[in-house]
Formats: sequence, C-alpha cells, structure tokens
Amino acid sequence: MIAGIDIGSRSIELVCLEDGRRVLSRRLPTTFDPHAQLAAIMEGVAPRRMAATGYGRELAAQALSGNGGGEVRTITEIKAYGLGAAALVPEARTVLDIGGQDTKAIRLGENGRVLKFEMNDRCAAGTGKFLEHVANVFQIAIEEFGAYALQGDEALAINSMCTVFAETEATSLMARGHRPQNIALGLHGSIVKRTLNMLGRVGLEQPLVFAGGVANNPCIVALLTEALGAAPVIPAEPDMLGAHGAALHAAAFEADA
Repeated sequence: MIAGIDIGSRSIELVCLEDGRRVLSRRLPTTFDPHAQLAAIMEGVAPRRMAATGYGRELAAQALSGNGGGEVRTITEIKAYGLGAAALVPEARTVLDIGGQDTKAIRLGENGRVLKFEMNDRCAAGTGKFLEHVANVFQIAIEEFGAYALQGDEALAINSMCTVFAETEATSLMARGHRPQNIALGLHGSIVKRTLNMLGRVGLEQPLVFAGGVANNPCIVALLTEALGAAPVIPAEPDMLGAHGAALHAAAFEADA
C-alpha cells in the first residue's frame, strides 16, 4: 500500500492506494496539536512508501518517517494537485482548489505537468474560512450556506473581500432591509469573481477540475458554471486531491527505486 498525506492549516487528509486504486481515505482537523492528529490519522496504516504535501509537509515527513515505509518524501501542493487531477481526470487542463485558508489556480500540460499557477495564501479572503465566518454572521451552518444563497433572486454587490469589511457590508445591508438570501448570494458572487480573475491570469483551459472543501458548496459551483458556460469537473471527495497526488508521487518514487 502507498500513502499520501496532505497536512494543511485546517485539516489533514490521508489517501492510500493499492495498484493505483484508492483503497482508503481519511480526514481529520489539524487542530493545535498536529502531531497527535497525524498519529490518529495513521492509526493502523503502515504503507510501503509515503509522501507528504501541504503547509505541514516537512512536519509530517519528520513525524512519520520510519512508519513502516522508510523515509517520507515531500512534494509541493501545486505539483500534488497537478498529479492528482491528471490521474482522476486525465483530460484536465486547469485546476481550481478553494480550501480552508488558500486558493490555487493551476494550468496543466500533459500528465499533470504544471505550466503556470497562482496561489492566494496570504489572506483568507475568498476561501472556506471566509465562507465559514460570514455563515456565522447569518447564523447558518456552513454546510447549508450554499443552498441558502441559492434562494436569492438578486446578487447584491459586496465590494470588499476582507472578512471584517465584508461582514460590515453584509450587516449594513441587513439593517437596510435587504433579503438575507440576496446578501448571501452576493457574497458567493464576490468569491467567484475573485476566482475567475485568478483563473484568467493562469490561462483557463477546459476541462476545469474544482477541488477543495468549497467544491461542495452548490452556490459556488452554480455561479462558476454560469460564468464559464460549462460545469467544472468535481472529483469524488474533492478535498482529497492533494493527498491523492502525494500518494502518486510516492508510487512513482517506488517505481524508480
């Protein structure tokens, strides 16, 4: 069994492959004790080879090396997402990942080779964390926020993507009597507008693979589809794409050994 692990600021994903087929996937929050969470997610798993990606890939490599499979290799998130997308959607030419605290836009060549990318990792604007915060303002569970926004019939303009200022704008619109569903729709629209700008800068080519936790948000998917004229391809378990790519990196290393 070959394993890949993606350790981010908000969650840890584990994917295990056997003969190129996914046989196990797990997800846990990173919390403030990533060492304990790494131990928990690896419980009962002893891969022959393993690779790590994400913000905490060096931490994971140090903590998990020797866990039955020798040294844990590392791979950047951008390369891992390229490999994962190419394996799951071979015709993929662009990857969009909106995760907990960053957004990635990646243009791919053959076999998942990265041609160009852009990454927003300095601000949580337009990410899952942004959506989670504004959903709390509406007192709606994040899992239900996208469906709630789709009830809107007019996307009200939200001019700021700063979490604090966007909350202020939303609160002000509520105080002026606007339908909260329209405000929510406007917030989702602001995220999609920002995302389209990133995709344009890397050179969007279809098919577009949409990954990350925000790919589970039906409003973001609907607005992207409307803007692009084609639905994005969303893999099963879209937040596992990076870990899947890391596992493929480990498998390639084993093949070359």
